[in-house]
Amino acid sequence: MSTTSHDPAGSGYVPADLPRRIQHYIDGELVDSADGASFDVLDPVSNATYVQAAAGGKAEIDRAVAAARRAFTEGPWPRLLPRERSRVLHRVADLVESRDARLAELESFDSGLPITQALGQARRAAENFRFFADLVVAQTDDTFKVPGRQINYVNRKPIGVAGLITPWNTPFMLESWKLGPALATGNTVVLKPAEFTPLSASLWAEIFEEAGLPRGVFNLVNGLGEEAGDALVKHPDVPLISFTGESSTGQLIFANAAPYLKGLSMELGGKSPAIVFADADLDAAVDATIFGVFSLNGERCTAGSRILVQREIYDEFVARYATQAEAVRVGYPHDAATEVGALVHPEHYEKVMAYIQIGKTEARLVAGGGRPHGFATGNFVAPTVFADVPPTARIFQEEIFGPVVAITPFDTEAEALELANDTRYGLAAYVWTNDLKRAHNVAQAVEAGMVWLNSNNVRDLRTPFGGVKASGLGHEGGYRSIDFYTDQQAVHITLGQVHNPTFGKAADGDRGH
Repeated sequence: MSTTSHDPAGSGYVPADLPRRIQHYIDGELVDSADGASFDVLDPVSNATYVQAAAGGKAEIDRAVAAARRAFTEGPWPRLLPRERSRVLHRVADLVESRDARLAELESFDSGLPITQALGQARRAAENFRFFADLVVAQTDDTFKVPGRQINYVNRKPIGVAGLITPWNTPFMLESWKLGPALATGNTVVLKPAEFTPLSASLWAEIFEEAGLPRGVFNLVNGLGEEAGDALVKHPDVPLISFTGESSTGQLIFANAAPYLKGLSMELGGKSPAIVFADADLDAAVDATIFGVFSLNGERCTAGSRILVQREIYDEFVARYATQAEAVRVGYPHDAATEVGALVHPEHYEKVMAYIQIGKTEARLVAGGGRPHGFATGNFVAPTVFADVPPTARIFQEEIFGPVVAITPFDTEAEALELANDTRYGLAAYVWTNDLKRAHNVAQAVEAGMVWLNSNNVRDLRTPFGGVKASGLGHEGGYRSIDFYTDQQAVHITLGQVHNPTFGKAADGDRGH
């Protein structure tokens, strides 16, 4: 039975000063939808509606894109020096840092994330802005010289209106991950946040205004993916779409963007393996793989949700893992002792619970398996561990996106790689071994966009972030983000005499009379 951390005042915790309504932010103004449409926003602990959000559609997207386009073609933002844009983004980071406790409180309440983890995500959001504010100033581009004859250089230009579509897991941080580089490079943006979690996104407008971002550069339209998101993807004046979310939605966006030949960056689903060899540091491997799937309530794209363990240590690993999983503290999101909170929405809760029932028919349940004791209501799921999971099992192949892990044995390095690569996904992988040669060979052979060796998802913002196979298209992070949000124009200059073949000037003796 998972350890539970109870709210002494019961589960009715509500942050002070919640908005009475969540609106769009278009061309510097908070507005409702033209037709008055709205949708319910639920608190994942009670599943009660706590606020209404304006539901945007094509009309609101058209208005937001028009404002962003004006700000791009007529406004100062794309024409500012990188240092001037950098100063604004550093002010954004200062404001986010100064409000981190409030941001975390709202994010935790809206998404069900444990408050301590939401606070970490708020601070990462500030760091994202700082990183790209610095990068755009330090950025260098290639120059190629042919001494005395030619200089060729690369000129980067912002592209235009960037459409940003963000998910409901760690929403504020993932919004910053797209907003930072898009704005740093001089683009204007239309953000469509996830409909499950619009609360923290509503804070961006005030933050950007205080930081001095010009009017129309940032626009936000709330709404359903099928309506607002679809209109943004299909808008002819939006040349770029950056999307984070499910692979099936990514396929739809890919198809809808194709007629317009838009630039696409898509970070999609994952079913990431954690490979634990017999020579691994077992204490570190257990701790890291527990954290890797149960942090952020298991609602993380890079979760190591398939643990592959070498046969010699398999039984010991499963026993230790199950015991530790049972001790993970499930609690109310605002409680600082909580390690796993409430899943974001009842629809998602039902999906995760359905996978747990499927898992009980496919493998051996060794921990969790349902609602934790002491939580009669809300989207609470006990950290759940299945062992002896065959690679044909649905819980081995399909992304669950919750606190559920599948453990599978292997005998040889070749078998480990075969199991690791035996899914449609390829986002992240984790390898635990003290054999240096094996670590590097496995890292290169595994089909994943990112690999951590004896490490758990420590992000370096300079490195590329993205996946292969069904896990994504393109990479962001560091210069890859700069590449995505800019056009690279090659400029060629001839020095001295022009050297080229001459057509149409035959020698005099060769001319006909």
